[in-house]
Amino acid sequence: MKKLLLLFFITSIAVAQNANRQFENFKKSGNTLEISTSDGKYILKPYSDNIVETSFIPKGETFNPNSHAVVLIPGKVKTKITDSKSTLTYATNGLSVTIQKSPFKISYFYKTKALISEKNGYTKKDSTEVIDFNLDNVEVLYGGGARALGMNRRGNRLQLYNRAHYGYETKAELMNFTMPLVMSSKIYAVHFDNEPIGYLDLDSKKDNTLAYETISGRKTYQVIAADSWTDLITDYTDLTGKQPLLPRWALGNFSSRFGYHSEEETKKTIDRFIKDEIPVDAIILDLYWFGKTIQGTMGNLEWDKDKFPNSTKMIADLNDKGVKTILITEPFILTTSSKWQEAVDKKILATDKTGKPCTYDFYFGNTGIIDVFKSEGKDWFWNIYKKMINEGVSGLWGDLGEPEVFPSKAITAKGKADEVHNVYGHNWAKLVADGYKKDFPNQRPFILMRSGYSGSQRFGMVPWSGDVSRSWGGLQSQTEIALQMGMQGMGYMHSDLGGFAGDYFDNELYLRWLQYGVFQPIFRPHAQEEVASEPVYKDIVTKAKAKKLVELRYQLLPYNYTLSFENNQKGTPLMRPLFFEEPENKTLSTVSETYLWGNDFLVTPITKAAVTSVSIYFPKNNNWFDFYSGQEYLGGSAKMIPVNEDHIPVFVRGGAFIPMIKTIQNTTKYSLSNFDLHYYFDEKTTSSSGKLYNDDGTTANDFEKGQFEILNFKANTASKILTINFTSEIGKSFTAIDKNVTLMLHHVDSKVQKVTINAKDVAFKNNNNTIEIPVTWEKSTTKEIKIQF
Repeated sequence: MKKLLLLFFITSIAVAQNANRQFENFKKSGNTLEISTSDGKYILKPYSDNIVETSFIPKGETFNPNSHAVVLIPGKVKTKITDSKSTLTYATNGLSVTIQKSPFKISYFYKTKALISEKNGYTKKDSTEVIDFNLDNVEVLYGGGARALGMNRRGNRLQLYNRAHYGYETKAELMNFTMPLVMSSKIYAVHFDNEPIGYLDLDSKKDNTLAYETISGRKTYQVIAADSWTDLITDYTDLTGKQPLLPRWALGNFSSRFGYHSEEETKKTIDRFIKDEIPVDAIILDLYWFGKTIQGTMGNLEWDKDKFPNSTKMIADLNDKGVKTILITEPFILTTSSKWQEAVDKKILATDKTGKPCTYDFYFGNTGIIDVFKSEGKDWFWNIYKKMINEGVSGLWGDLGEPEVFPSKAITAKGKADEVHNVYGHNWAKLVADGYKKDFPNQRPFILMRSGYSGSQRFGMVPWSGDVSRSWGGLQSQTEIALQMGMQGMGYMHSDLGGFAGDYFDNELYLRWLQYGVFQPIFRPHAQEEVASEPVYKDIVTKAKAKKLVELRYQLLPYNYTLSFENNQKGTPLMRPLFFEEPENKTLSTVSETYLWGNDFLVTPITKAAVTSVSIYFPKNNNWFDFYSGQEYLGGSAKMIPVNEDHIPVFVRGGAFIPMIKTIQNTTKYSLSNFDLHYYFDEKTTSSSGKLYNDDGTTANDFEKGQFEILNFKANTASKILTINFTSEIGKSFTAIDKNVTLMLHHVDSKVQKVTINAKDVAFKNNNNTIEIPVTWEKSTTKEIKIQF
């Protein structure tokens, strides 16, 4: 039957093949298969059982092996070739590629499941080149980078040209961060491994066609497939690189606005946070740090000494208070900048066809742009950053890196503007990451940028969703953008909390956005100056409510930091669509209004004014408990949930372990010497596990150096006894400490009769129907806690 289905798949779409392409012969060299055709050559190469790369080289062209995205070195993958008169099959243990010889056709399968097939394959048009494929008529498509289009992006022709969309709300077809990557509800991905600008056509003509169109470059793509969504993303980030672990402070609260005009204003703002006891870990200085005016000063990249006379001392004083300093930079050097002549003399700028610096006008003035592809440009830019870091700066903000204006006439060391436009931000982040590795190898970078391309996560880039409108419409698009980008490897996509663009004043909107911010990757309120973004500048009622949200963000640091570690190890996004949980449930394939925060939180942001109730679906594999009230909801059900003005609906998976700490002023006070471990007892879930990752929070590659500990928790329920085991994995270079853990059992009410730890009776408390069990956990020991009902 499977062979019949396979034959049907091949023959049913054979009519669309390029009739002029004829199979000639093939040869295998190592794990590489080369197929000669009448108009060129195909090269097929497996990276793993689940990843295969296909390149087409037209006659008269040579193969370019250089990829902006791929870092995986192909392993020794076991492959098998089956040749017959009509077909040639090239297979790993997971993927198989079937080449129909006449008419010529390439089809991809994963464990006998048909994925996708070339339609015409490669074709040359007047000014562009196209690779197209057959889709089935029901698959949902994701990808293409950051867009606001709805979760299912099928039916759209997506431009691949990074461009800012100021003040967008519910629809933004083109944004700062595009990617030549498509993912399907059939749990496979196609990555088009090419840099120049172009288009992704996701069946816009309704003829079941996926097409990649570009002005030039490589005709190379990778097909990736897996059994689950998390495995698919692990495979993709194996291919293109894993995100380095952020410094722990990056998961705290940022003080940020456009912008702080002076040293006095900067210090005054942080002092307000401390006075009001609102946690804060960093302050971000926008472009006023190098100029009094928005226009005419970009590219100075030196402190304005009139407004910031003692910048080094200011940074040191902030660091003494546990607050990091982050500075904005842009890649543009204006002709009015104090560094213009230096940039010209040192030949660091992109040029025009005459070899002179390419200059042009945009909002900020007449400008040139740093050539980040040229060794002189990279070295010059990095030396600017190196000076900042030596001064005490802890994070770097790269803005306008699409680049915002980059005319086609500009020429870089790597090619014309349109050939490198999309990888400009990607390579900008690379030069920063490479600089840290060379000059500050023990320091974890924080690199905030709004533009990149596929694979940018491996440079530690933290992207945000651009200049979103400060409106309910702006808030409504944010979960979709973050979920889609997390699927595409960029796990830290986040938004300017409260909204950026415009002077719309609405404290309900502000608080709803912050409530969402607690359960998204980076907690960074940011806005234009007309309406304050920082809670310390809000009215007394709004400030008090915002303070509780910031405090909750800090209480969740152990859970959130563990999510960061999981992202670093497996590529797993911090925010996850519901269809990750139930991929077979077609009704979830387009849902973005509710999502999973990590594995164990179910979150529904409130994105409209005056909402009193909202319908929420609870995934079927577990029961779920209201994080605030404790009320239980059955998995597999949908319910209308009343909405509270002080928080958005948040639920915890039955059987989950949620580690939390008490509120701290900043992460310099972070410690696991005392923490709470919440366990959500669920009769439906008889066994479960959780973990907590810990290291010093600042040193690069702590895990690889053995400077870490992982605390593991397991729960099993049988015969009216709940058994919870604590074990730990301690790295060879980590100094563990004893811990006082308060185990808090939810949803057991007053059923508990007896508690033992390592077979010894212990006292416990029933505090508002939550059982509290004190556990003294000596380092390098195990604990077995038995709760008898």
